[in-house]
Amino acid sequence: MIETDILIIGAGPTGLFAVFEAGLLQLKCHIIDALPQPGGQLAELYPKKPIFDIPGYPEVLAGDLVTNLMEQIKQFQPGFTLAQTAETIDTLEDGTFIVTTNKGIKHHAKAVAIAGGLGTFEPRKPQLENISFYEEKGVEYFVKDPELFRNKRVVIAGGGDSALDWSVFLSNVASEVTLVHRRNEFRGALDSVEKVQELKKLGKINLITPAEVVAVQGTNHIESIVLENQGAQQVLETDFFIPLFGLTPKLGAIANWGLEIEKNAIKVNNALDYQTNIPGIYAIGDVNIYPGKLKLILCGFHEATLMCQSVYQRINPGKRYVLKYTTVSGVDGFDGTRKEAEKAVVKSIE
Repeated sequence: MIETDILIIGAGPTGLFAVFEAGLLQLKCHIIDALPQPGGQLAELYPKKPIFDIPGYPEVLAGDLVTNLMEQIKQFQPGFTLAQTAETIDTLEDGTFIVTTNKGIKHHAKAVAIAGGLGTFEPRKPQLENISFYEEKGVEYFVKDPELFRNKRVVIAGGGDSALDWSVFLSNVASEVTLVHRRNEFRGALDSVEKVQELKKLGKINLITPAEVVAVQGTNHIESIVLENQGAQQVLETDFFIPLFGLTPKLGAIANWGLEIEKNAIKVNNALDYQTNIPGIYAIGDVNIYPGKLKLILCGFHEATLMCQSVYQRINPGKRYVLKYTTVSGVDGFDGTRKEAEKAVVKSIE
C-alpha cells in the first residue's frame, strides 16, 4: 500500500506543479500516470515544440518545461507509479481513499486530484489483422525500457517527433533500426530530421519512404513485417515493431467513479477549489469543466494552487494557515534542503 497525502492522477504539467504547491504546505504527493515517463502530452507528443504562453518564458520547449518542473519538485520527493492507469476508487469511513491501478497497485490518500489532461492516452493502433495478438510479443506502442531492444532488430513506423527521436536513440541500442513512413516528408523538429538523415548516411538507420506496414507475421512472437512500397510488397525480418502514430485521449475508468461528467470532462466547483461532486476528489487542468473554462497550462497551474490550499484545510480542519510568499519565507524541501533569498545587508551610509 502506497501512503500519501494527495494522490495525483496525471503527470502532465498541472499534476507536476501541484506537487510543488503541495510541498509548500508540507503535503506529500504521489503521482499515477499511464505513460512510462512524466510530462503527459508535452513529453510524449511534442517534446521539441515551443510553448509561448508560459509566464516568464518568451519561448520554452515542451520537453524543457517538463525538465524544469521535475527539477522544481525534486526537493519534495514525490513518488511515481508510471505506465499504469487508475482503475478503481474506494472511499473509506474516515473520508480517505484507496485507488487501485490496472496492475493491482493500491494507493491510500487523504485526497485525490485528477490532473489527467484530456484523459488517459491510448496509442493509435495501426489497422492490421491480428496485431493485438502480437502486443507485448514484439509489438510495442511505447518505449518503456530501451534495454528491451538491446542488440535487437527494430522497425519503427511514424513521421512525428516520437518516431524520429526514438529512431535516433535506439540507433545506439539496437543492432538494426528501420524507420518506415508513408510519406517522404516528416512532421518533426528540424534537428531530429537532420539527425536521422545523418545516421542514415552513416548506415545506422535504415529509412524506407514512402512505405507502409500492411501486415505483421510470426508464430508466437513477431518475426517479420510486410511493407508496401510504391505498389510492391517486401518482407522485412525484425524482432520488434514500434508503431508511433500518436495517442488518443480517453477519460477511461475514471468515468465510472460516480463523478459528474459533461462533454467528456469532469464538472468541478470553480468558485472555490475545483472539487468534484465527491468531497475530497478534485479535478484540475484540461480534464475539468466549468463556466468560462480555458484549457491552458497556466490555468492548470492556478487550479492546482487553489486545490492544494483546499486539501490543506481538509487534512487540517480548523487550523489557520497564513499564505507566505516564497520570496520572504523561502522553500523547505522534504530532502532537508532550503532555498531562500540572501539576507539584507544592514550597514550605515556615512
